[in-house]
Formats: sequence, C-alpha cells, structure tokens
Amino acid sequence: MRKRMLSIAAVIALSAALTACGSSNSGSANNGASSSPAAEGGSGKQVTVKILNFKVEISQEFDRLVKDYEAAHPNVKLDVVTVVGDDYNTLLKAKFASGDMPDIFNNEGYRQLDTWQDEIEDLSDQPWVKDVLDIAKEPMTKDGKIYGMPMNIEGLGFLYNKDQFTKAGITELPTTLTELTQASEKLKAAGLTPFMNHYGSLYTLGYHAFYQAMGKEADTKAFIAGLSDGTAKFAGNAAFIDWEKLLDLQVKYGNNSPLTMDYSNGTSQFAAGQAAMTIGGNWVQPIIDKVDPNMKVGILPMPINDDKALNDKIFVGVPNNWVVNKKSQVKQEAKDFLNWLVTSDQGKQYLTKDFKFIPAFKTIQADPASVGSIGADVAKYTEEGKALAWQWAKYPDGATQEFGASIQKYVAGKINGTQLLEEFQASWDKLN
Repeated sequence: MRKRMLSIAAVIALSAALTACGSSNSGSANNGASSSPAAEGGSGKQVTVKILNFKVEISQEFDRLVKDYEAAHPNVKLDVVTVVGDDYNTLLKAKFASGDMPDIFNNEGYRQLDTWQDEIEDLSDQPWVKDVLDIAKEPMTKDGKIYGMPMNIEGLGFLYNKDQFTKAGITELPTTLTELTQASEKLKAAGLTPFMNHYGSLYTLGYHAFYQAMGKEADTKAFIAGLSDGTAKFAGNAAFIDWEKLLDLQVKYGNNSPLTMDYSNGTSQFAAGQAAMTIGGNWVQPIIDKVDPNMKVGILPMPINDDKALNDKIFVGVPNNWVVNKKSQVKQEAKDFLNWLVTSDQGKQYLTKDFKFIPAFKTIQADPASVGSIGADVAKYTEEGKALAWQWAKYPDGATQEFGASIQKYVAGKINGTQLLEEFQASWDKLN
C-alpha cells in the first residue's frame, strides 16, 4: 500500500429533493465482485492503480481503505496521491504532460468534462450508473453518456460553533446581513472571534466565497450563460455588490492576517474553538471530529443582504466525480475499484461511516450516527426546500484561481470593489 499527500432518515428526503423527479441495487448482491482476474486476487499478474485524490479531508480514512482493498485483492496495489485543492488541477495537467498519468482522478463536470472528455473513459455501462441521483448525473453527462461517478453530496455555508453562539446569547440563527452583523457584535462582546477566514487558500475564495454572490443570482444558470455569450456583466451586478458587504463583514470580524491562513490550518483552528464561524460544509466533519469529537457544530446560510427569502438557503451539490483514464493500462482494475466502492458492503461502510459522506446514490443511505451534525443540517435544509444548487463547474477553466487572487487583492486593500468586479470580468473574458 502506498499513500502520499502533497501540500440519516432525512437523507431519503435529501435524495428526493435533489432529484426532484426513481431502482434496486443488483450490484450489492455480489458484494462488488470484480470481473478481472487480477482484481479477484487470483493468479493474474500484480498491477498498480494510480489514484489522484482531491479529498484531503479523508486522506487518513482512504489510507485504511487502501489496506483493506489490497488485502481482499492481493494482485492490485493502489498508489494514492492526495492533493490540496489549490494544487490539484495544476498537478493533474503536469502529470498528463509528463506521461505519468493517474488511472483514476477527479473531475468536476460541465466545463471540466469538456476539457478532459478525450482523456476519460465512458462509464455508462457500469453497474452503479442506474442508482445515481439524477442531479448527480448532470455534471458528468454528455451526449447521453456518463463519464464520471459522483463522489458524494455536500452542502456549503457558514459552519458555526453552537456552544459559542449560546455563550454570546445568540438564540436565533442569522438569515440576513443585518442579523449576521448583530450576531458578530454579540460574539465579539463575549470575547470570541466571530470568523476564521482562511483567505490564503485560492480555493476557499474562488469557489466558496465567490459563490456567495453567484449562487444568489435570480437565475445563476442564465447569468453564467450570459457571461459566456457577452450579454451579462459583473459590473453593476446587484448580487456581487451586496456580496462585497458580506466579505467586508467577515474581514472586520475575523481573525488577524487572514491572507496567510490556509484552508487546513483555518479549518483546524475553527475545530479547536478559535472562532465561532468559518466557510465550509459537511466535508469538514472528519477534521472536526479528529480535533474535538464533542464539538457541537452546525451550518447556516451566508446572507449577502436583508432579503430573508433569498438568503435563508445553503448551497448543495456534487463536489467532484471519479473518472477513469481512457488510456490506462489497468482500466478494468480501475473500474473494478470504483464499482467495489459503491456496491460492496465494505465500500459502502467507508463511504457512510468513515468518510461521513451523504451518498449520491439512491440505494446507499447515510449513517445518521456517522454523517455528523453538519450533514444532518444539510439534509434538513434540503428537506425544507432551502437548498440552491452550485454550478461553479460551469466557469471557464482556471477562473476560480483568478477570482481567488483578485479577492485576495481586495482584502489586502490593493483594489476597490469596482475594480474587483472589473478583474472578475477580465478573467472570465480571457478564459472563456
């Protein structure tokens, strides 16, 4: 085994709400049995499947999975490299350019699917396809074919420390910008830091912070299409102008030196009780559980103005998909592993108990005891119709990194709000 790192009953309602639209899992009956001799642990030659993993939060759990998989499939070795978000796409491109291609890697879908389609395998014939939630199929479907297996379902918002909110006398969750400001004042008065801002991470800014505005458009899909065909602009856009006020609020009531705080350290410090809120989602639960398994944490909306109907929602979607390198010499073994992950009892246990995932499959239910309080909140928001889909995979390739760099300049005081939106526009036009 090789492992490296670089740099709930409500779940049923969650599935129904996300599909808004229906299969039995015949794959689980054979416990994910493989069709290839090597993967079965028979007399086939030993092979190595190289995996480039995006999910740093599950790196240790993935390590245990690798050991278990290799024990059951002695002719297969899994060589896993886990990469922090900001560096993932850069390293992936470098590996393909050098000829050191992974056999399994991650793809967000939509535009990334367009970019990598010639390099990835059509997985439409795989046994797990019929069980995928419809909304989870969309990012990786093109011309009627499925090119990726969804990793899980996640919700994005502000994570909050329930005990710190209680200490500050906050009895109702803020759902407007004014209420969030008032809550921040109460937290500050109680001697607490309201926000842990990890703005040293371009991923945090270019994806999660930026989407606080993008996701609040009247029609996000139409706005993205308008940006791409030139009929829409960032300049003068009400949602982005309002969002700058939220960004200012987070900086005002946040930790010192946010631009030097990266995602890993910022999230760990939040888990250690160093701040009451931080940007994040249910993917952070494993980190929190490692630091403080008794921490009471939930998720709340990220309001950009005082429109309660608009702001009392979180963002929900598929964070990433597993894809198979079309030119891989161990293509069958790679497919066998992915099939095992979502059809075998052991694979399902890793997904729901160890990874604490909300599965993107109709036939796999999350374990209420394992998904954690954040996942339970995500399911609750979705059940109540308070979930907005994220669509950042529709941005031009490389845009999130440039958006993040521009936001860093704004936070550092090097550009103003008008210039920030101008930079967003220039980046979109250049990369579109």
